[in-house]
Amino acid sequence: MGADSGVVKIICWNIARRDECWKCLANSDADIALLQEAAKPPREFSERIHTDPAPWITAGADVRNPRTWRTAIVRLSDRVNVDWIKAKSIDEAGSGELAVSRLGTLAAARVSMNGIDPFVCVSMYAPWTRPLTIAGGSWIISDASAHGVVSDLSAFIGRQRGHRIVAAGDLNILYGYGEYGSPYWAARYETVFTRIDALGLTFIGPQFPNGRQADPWPDELPRDSKNVPTYHSRRQTPATARRQLDYAFASRGFHETISVRAMNGINEWGPSDHCRLIIEVETDAESGAGP
Repeated sequence: MGADSGVVKIICWNIARRDECWKCLANSDADIALLQEAAKPPREFSERIHTDPAPWITAGADVRNPRTWRTAIVRLSDRVNVDWIKAKSIDEAGSGELAVSRLGTLAAARVSMNGIDPFVCVSMYAPWTRPLTIAGGSWIISDASAHGVVSDLSAFIGRQRGHRIVAAGDLNILYGYGEYGSPYWAARYETVFTRIDALGLTFIGPQFPNGRQADPWPDELPRDSKNVPTYHSRRQTPATARRQLDYAFASRGFHETISVRAMNGINEWGPSDHCRLIIEVETDAESGAGP
C-alpha cells in the first residue's frame, strides 16, 4: 500500500553499501528515497526501484580503494514522477548545468505528482577527509566536505523566495555542539548550518520528540539539546547510539508543510549503521514562502 494520497513520503538514509537496505526500500510504502553511500542495487530489485543512470562511484578516492558508491535519488512508487538532474564535475559543467564539487556527494531530482506544485529533492553526503600532511596532526574532518555540498546546493536557489526544495542527508557533523564539547568544533560545525539557513532553507530536524534521544546522554551536548541519534559506531548498537549526523532542510515557508522523524527506535533501526529519516510532504496544504 502506498503513502496517503495527500502526502509524498520520502526516506532519507545512508545505507552503508548494504544490499539488505535495498530490500527494505523495495518493500517500503515510500514514494522516494534520498540515499547516501549507495552501491549499485542488486538486480533482483530492478523492477521495483528506479534510479538515474550515473555511475555508482564517488570521485576523489584512491584508485586502490575506489568509492564504488554515491548519493542517489530513487523512485519507489508510481504515484510520483521523478526527473533526475544530471550532475557534472565543475570543469565539465556548462552554464545552467549542475556543477558538483565532488561527484557522488550530491544528487538531485524534480518531483511532481498530480495536483501539486513540483519540488526539488536533494540528497547530500559529506565524506570524511584529512588535512594536508604538512598541516600536522591526525584529524579526519567533514565540515570541509559539507561546505562543498552547501556551495553545490546554492545552485538551486535562483530567487530569495518561492523555491520549493527538500534537502537531506548525512553531513557527518554535530548540531548544537554545546558548552561541554569543544568551542572550536562547535564554531566550525555551526558555520555549515548558518550557511544553509542563509540560502533560505530551514532546518526541520529530526529533533525530539520526533525520535528517541540518547541514553546515556552524550557528554558533548547541552542538556536542553533536542538531538536524536541517527548513527552508531561499530562498537555501538542502536540502543547505545549517541550522535546525530543526519539532517533535513526545506525552503522557508514550504517547510511548514513538511514533517521529519528519525526511525531510531531499537526495534526499527534497520540494517545500516544509520537509521532512516522519514520525511512527509503534505501535498494538499497551503505552502507559502517566507522572506
